Parts: sequence; structure tokens; C-alpha cells
Amino acid sequence: MSHAVELAPHRYAGLVAPAVDRTFLAGMRTGQEGGTELSRRYGGPAATGFLVEFRTRLGEPGGTIDEPGFAAVTRYRDAAECRRALDKQVAYGMLHRRPDGGLAATERGLAFLAELWRLHAEVTAELWAGHEERVVRLVEAFGRLLAYALVLAAEQPDSAGAAFAAIAPPYEPDGTPPGVLLLNRLDTLRHHRADAHAAAWAVAGHTALSVTALPPGPERLAIEQETNRRAAGPYEALTADERLSVLADLAALPG
Repeated sequence: MSHAVELAPHRYAGLVAPAVDRTFLAGMRTGQEGGTELSRRYGGPAATGFLVEFRTRLGEPGGTIDEPGFAAVTRYRDAAECRRALDKQVAYGMLHRRPDGGLAATERGLAFLAELWRLHAEVTAELWAGHEERVVRLVEAFGRLLAYALVLAAEQPDSAGAAFAAIAPPYEPDGTPPGVLLLNRLDTLRHHRADAHAAAWAVAGHTALSVTALPPGPERLAIEQETNRRAAGPYEALTADERLSVLADLAALPG
């Protein structure tokens, strides 16, 4: 069987998703281990949580998260609890709530994110030391995937949802190290798949609450297959051989 058949975009979307998750979560875990002191200086997780989560948009001067985007990214969490947590971060002076309901980082929030960028640069350089060429290849590949996903979102609005729209494109100031670029590009593409999954379970008649309680079986499998179909679009930007290379490079990264 040829690579083109084995790694058709919809099949590849299912194969690459756990590799993307593993690599991204490894980077974030390492950042959390080294970021306790940084977070504490700004008030701890109660003050910084959503800044970390929405860093790829809020880190950009003037960057905002609108209410639909916030709701989409936090769709599996209790809305009232998220609102209370958000109120605390506003009270800490880390986030500003705009008149239209959108969120922006305050000057203090931007200062925290600038330090977080430096921390992520340090920890990803250490975590992926010796794999610099592999990281650069992945940065290039995921840059193409995100660029294509954005084109598809503009041409076919149903191809992406509110979480991806809230996060993409990630803020990448000049001089951003490759490890940070990869971490944030992986995160952004994960939100593209999250929207695909939400669309798949909604079509199947589920809610965020009911789908999380769905046991393994034919119905869950059908939702995953529909998720892969909806998440496949960006992978058309890569050849079959490039898809294989991305899988291999992700698998080889420590974490």
C-alpha cells in the first residue's frame, strides 16, 4: 500500500493528534516545573492561569480574546467556575475586561508573559537539546499547516471553530526561539482539532458534558472518525512523505 493511501489526510489527522499532544504537553510540563517561582511573583496560578492558556493571543500588544473564543477554549469546564477564576485574574490586575466582554492583558500581564516566553525558551532548549535540526523542521512544517488552516478558515468558515479563531495565528515576535515557536504552533493546531471534535459530537447530538461520559464503543468511534475528517484539512499542505517525516520527528523528541 502506498504512503499516499496509508496517510490520507483524514487518517493522518488521527495518527498525528496523540503525537502532537505528547510533545506539547511535555514542553508545558517542563515549563510548569520551572515556572513555580515566576507564577508566585505575579500572584500564583489564581492570577496567571488564563494568561498562560491564552498566551499566544494575549502576549501580542493589543491582542484580545472575545467571549465566544473564551467559551470555546473552556468548553469542557464549568462556566461559572471559569467566570469566577477570570474575575480573580482581573482583580489581580493581570487581565482587563473590555466593554465588549473581550479580554486583554494589562501591562502587568504583558510583563508576566514576556518572562514566560523567556522561561519557555530555556526549558524547551534544554528538553530538546541535541534535536535542534528536528525542532527546526517541525517549526517549518507546523508553520505551513497553520498557514493553510488559516486560509481554509477564511475560504471555508465551517472548517474551523471559535477556539482556533481565538488562538490563531500565534504571536511570534522577531527572534522567538524555535522551541517556543514549536510549542505554540502545536498548541494552536490542537485547538483546530478541538473545534473539529466539538463539531463532531454536536452533530451526533451530544453536549460537552455527555460526550465526556460516553464509553468506548461504536458511537465514540464514529465521533472520532468524524473528528478526523473535520480536522484533516491542514494536512493537505504536506506531502505523504512529509507527513511521515513529521510523525518521525515528533516521536523522536524527548518528553
